[in-house]
Amino acid sequence: MHPSLEQLAPLIGRWSVQPKVPGLGAAWTEFAWHEGGLFLRQYSDVEEIPPDAPQEWREHAPFPTTALIGLDDAAGGFTMLYADARGVHRVYRMTFDGRVWTIRRDAPGFDQRFTGTLNGDTIDGRWEIRTDGEDWRLDFEVAYARLR
Repeated sequence: MHPSLEQLAPLIGRWSVQPKVPGLGAAWTEFAWHEGGLFLRQYSDVEEIPPDAPQEWREHAPFPTTALIGLDDAAGGFTMLYADARGVHRVYRMTFDGRVWTIRRDAPGFDQRFTGTLNGDTIDGRWEIRTDGEDWRLDFEVAYARLR
């Protein structure tokens, strides 16, 4: 395994994922090595969508989702290939220094970025979006808690 990929080891395991959005229940995500440590695979799903979840979310929930994270040794970071149940496919740039986790996608009309901070068995994060190419705004905050 490449030493840079070893930086991702603190993410390994199963986590509860709780968006800080009224009416949304927890999902879960699991990080595991893939292809003998050449990639990190992230798989996320939800046990059930809460009956009081907003209708828009129930209609557009992405679950399940799969991301495959690999090293870009020329650029010195990671690339994340993402796909979900809605048929969405995206490419993100990612960094993780053992504490701060960033994910970013620049796409015309819909930029996204995530920043999460690992503190023991929790990660506090926030997704932001930018549709005008200039001003970032909060999409939602999210809390991860390690299950195992």
